[in-house]
Amino acid sequence: MEARSGCPINAAVEVLGDRWSLLVLRDVIFGDRRYFRALLTGSIEGIASNILADRLVRLVEAGILTRGTAARGQRARYSLTEAGIQTVPILYALGNWGLDWRPGSDKLRSRQELMRAEGPAFIEELMDELRVRHLGAAPKPHDGPGPIERLDAAYAAE
Repeated sequence: MEARSGCPINAAVEVLGDRWSLLVLRDVIFGDRRYFRALLTGSIEGIASNILADRLVRLVEAGILTRGTAARGQRARYSLTEAGIQTVPILYALGNWGLDWRPGSDKLRSRQELMRAEGPAFIEELMDELRVRHLGAAPKPHDGPGPIERLDAAYAAE
């Protein structure tokens, strides 16, 4: 995809600027949904299958996700690339804005509230864990549960 201009904000918006792309990334990152069916059925916003298929193609073409090869009858697994992992701070910033300026349910706000309370170090730790899960990086040592487990616990507690 060729950008309409050389502006870096425009270049980012052309890839990430529609609501469905960001929500698909949210579900891959925070919901660990990596298969088409899981993304489709797990979408609380009710994404249509044709929209999901289109956004997955776009995110793969943009280098945000990779699509694993699947033999006939098998499901392809999507994985974040490093560029995809680097969207975590963007989603974090958007979520903080949403906490401050938009209403929402306590349950759906719980992960964002945890990330805000934990701060930038937590975001870096989350990105490291995503590198392990999606890129096969070596895990970094840490005490206690990892960030994804802590996010899941915060969500389950509400």
